Amino acid sequence: MYDFRQSQAMSKKSRRDIPHFKTPIIETHCHLDYLDQAELEITLKKSRQVGIERIITIAVSAGNLDSVLRLAKSSANIWGTQGIHPHEADSYSSEIDAIIRENAGHNKILAVGEIGLDYFYDHADRAVQRSAFEQQLQTAIELDLPVVIHTRDADDDTKDILRNCSASLARKGVIHSFTSSLALAEFCLEEGFMLGFNGIATFNSADNVRQVVAATPMNQLLLETDAPYLTPVPYRGRPNAPYYLPFIAETLANIKKVDIEDLLQQAYRNSMDIFFSDISEPQPTASPASG
Repeated sequence: MYDFRQSQAMSKKSRRDIPHFKTPIIETHCHLDYLDQAELEITLKKSRQVGIERIITIAVSAGNLDSVLRLAKSSANIWGTQGIHPHEADSYSSEIDAIIRENAGHNKILAVGEIGLDYFYDHADRAVQRSAFEQQLQTAIELDLPVVIHTRDADDDTKDILRNCSASLARKGVIHSFTSSLALAEFCLEEGFMLGFNGIATFNSADNVRQVVAATPMNQLLLETDAPYLTPVPYRGRPNAPYYLPFIAETLANIKKVDIEDLLQQAYRNSMDIFFSDISEPQPTASPASG
């Protein structure tokens, strides 16, 4: 039987090298614009070295809509999203929606997000959060794009809002960094959404997240880091980066009791299906591991 805590303690102590598997990995959620140029170049190089093939960097505020688009346009391996995070819901307006729509017309923008509800911090009035969430869901419906959803301590309202609109969201989307209840997970999975898991799954205190991972079908699971936050064990305490994704994948494979390459192959297919289905290019062949 897999002993998560023993494995975590051993990993923390050893600080082993980042593994490189045969199957390429897609980073579905990070914030590259939080890095300066030197850090960005190092991050992209190290990520390529461990098999991170594509990176999606996520917009969260009116102030970074354009910077995310510029980053996505700057590299063949970077894509982006457009949206206003619930913390920034007060800034959402018709003018901001127009920018989101215009930028989303670029072929390097894949989704509307990060949008949703956060009743843990309550940085914005809850009614304002709900309004911004609902309006951006409508934008995604009209643009025929998937959504990247943030929800924290807002299970009931998240469920009610999605119940009202998910049938119209042809491309569905992902509930990213999923830490909510198993009941919300089951609802979202039934509605056709995917769940994104990151370094939280490696934390000693995250039994609730591992319970949701165990209950999530393989074809509805996505890998993410939310970098520079939520660094996984064995590098917790350092700034997070896409190149730590192999550790997250290992943890999810252990929880699911499946071979790591099987999990990576399915996560890759899931990422392609939800974000890259409009891009007509063959899936890459597996790259040889570097040791």
